[in-house]
Amino acid sequence: MGSKKFDTRGRFIRHRRVRKKITGLSDKPRLSVFRSNKHIHAQIIDDEKGTTLVASSSLSLDGNISKIDLAARVGEDLAQKAKTAGVKKVVFDRAGYKFHGRVKALADGARSKGLIF
Repeated sequence: MGSKKFDTRGRFIRHRRVRKKITGLSDKPRLSVFRSNKHIHAQIIDDEKGTTLVASSSLSLDGNISKIDLAARVGEDLAQKAKTAGVKKVVFDRAGYKFHGRVKALADGARSKGLIF
């Protein structure tokens, strides 16, 4: 029962440690990922100004498909929105999650539509 609590706490510790080193600048903002059990959310953040430039979520996309395919669609949608906002390069912030499964699918979807990181 307690293993889930420690797993989540470990993710927060990893996320804090990585966030000390990763910042999103105006010319290269940060692509931040949040993953829940059902959905995945991603946003591109300019940390200098403290604003979210572009955001996308699996909540806004319809489809009765697998969660990995849905994450890839979120990445593609985010990359298209970023292109219209004038963002080409980003720093990928996986928020302490392993680069595997849905997080990797989101990154691959964003890369396939031209986002560079």
